[in-house]
Amino acid sequence: MSLYEKHIFVCENQRPDGDPRGDCKSKGACEFTTTLKQMVKDAGLAKKIRVNKSGCLDQCAYGPVAVVYPEGIWYRGVTAQDAQEVFDQHLLQGRPVERLLLKKSEK
Repeated sequence: MSLYEKHIFVCENQRPDGDPRGDCKSKGACEFTTTLKQMVKDAGLAKKIRVNKSGCLDQCAYGPVAVVYPEGIWYRGVTAQDAQEVFDQHLLQGRPVERLLLKKSEK
């Protein structure tokens, strides 16, 4: 049994400059994590929803990427501006944000 109703991991991996795969950190992952964490805290949901930074999730080309459990829903190209939509629609209402989904065919 999980301690949280939802747990979102945001890749904040950083690769050396010039790596052809790129990395999530240089594409704004930290800003997404910080914004989403603050939303959860402000809503008083820190005991139900956990937001964590993670190491590499091996989807660098689509970064920043995030994955929400227990559903196993993957997001691609998330920005701080997307945090509100992910928070409202997915974390609160349980409906994945379709436009940000990382499809299995892309993984």
